[in-house]
Amino acid sequence: MKIVVNTRSLIPNKLDGIGWFTYQTLKRITQNHPEHEFVFLFDRPYDSQFIFSDNVKPIVLFPPARHPFLYVLYYEFSVRNILQKIKPDVFLGPDGLLSLGSQCKQIAVIHDINFHHYPKDLTFFYRNYYNFFMPKFAKKASKIVTVSHFSKYDLVMSYGILENKIEVVYNGINDGYRILEDYLKLETKAKFSSGKEYFLFVGSMSPRKNLVRLIAAFATFKNQTQSDFKLVLAGGSFWGETEILEEIDKYQLSNEVLFTGRLSQEDLQLIMGSAYALTFVSYFEGFGIPLVEAMACGVPIICSKESCMPEIAGDAAYYIDAFNSKDIALGMQKLSENPGLRNQLIEKGIKQGNKFSWDMAAQKLWEIIEKV
Repeated sequence: MKIVVNTRSLIPNKLDGIGWFTYQTLKRITQNHPEHEFVFLFDRPYDSQFIFSDNVKPIVLFPPARHPFLYVLYYEFSVRNILQKIKPDVFLGPDGLLSLGSQCKQIAVIHDINFHHYPKDLTFFYRNYYNFFMPKFAKKASKIVTVSHFSKYDLVMSYGILENKIEVVYNGINDGYRILEDYLKLETKAKFSSGKEYFLFVGSMSPRKNLVRLIAAFATFKNQTQSDFKLVLAGGSFWGETEILEEIDKYQLSNEVLFTGRLSQEDLQLIMGSAYALTFVSYFEGFGIPLVEAMACGVPIICSKESCMPEIAGDAAYYIDAFNSKDIALGMQKLSENPGLRNQLIEKGIKQGNKFSWDMAAQKLWEIIEKV
């Protein structure tokens, strides 16, 4: 077979949820199936680390698709033209974006449709692009892949897609996430939290990550317990960050809420493995990769009961109401004061985490490609 893949999300040191899905599944698929030809489409000069094997041919297309206006040019002209030239057996869009003008079979990996439910969480051009084009991509696709059953039924209900057109492929856990030795935890706390215990958030500072309420909850927790815990926010900047900074100033938490910025994979693994608990209180997620990373590290989870979170975390989390900062604060207080509860969540998390692996994800995605 000849398989063309949109790999524009493969950017060195900037892999996010979609990027990791693309990287981890395609690395395994291309290496496990040397008899097939893969063409990777990039929208900028690529890094050689993403050319996983000899059966991968990279092609750089113009223009760099980093704005909705350029998305249209990229997919409806550049991608369409290369697909007409190559005539592949299938085109795979790991970010859910397809070429409407192409006649070949196409698979869209639609991780979630947060923009459909919370359009104001994105800037004007992005929310309008996704809400206009994504329903068209979903209907155009020969098959849709998504990362949770929650997202599957969201697509069914929101876009009217037939259930049998959608397959669920869970994300996996990257290598390196593990239970850390005590000395590594001490070194990591000294580096990132002034040696103190800390609650951790990992991800972009997107509005749907609910960080404003998380900070308000942390302020309540600090006032009620007088503890020296810190709140560490690990991730890149995003539209809406100003409101987060205003909330920190409002509660005078500038020395208590610590930003790390975007971290290397090594530091992410250390900061996750050394956390007292993961506080992942988003009000909308398609999967939530930090949840399974925390499980692998033996770190308990405080997370919202919204969207996919109960499906992914199972009985391995303390659930809170994402829209109630006092409820989030109560979760922090309960875990900080109840070692028995914390240990129970750690044990359950290690078991729950065994349900997720990139090997399983790659195998299932490959089976879908073969069927299409």
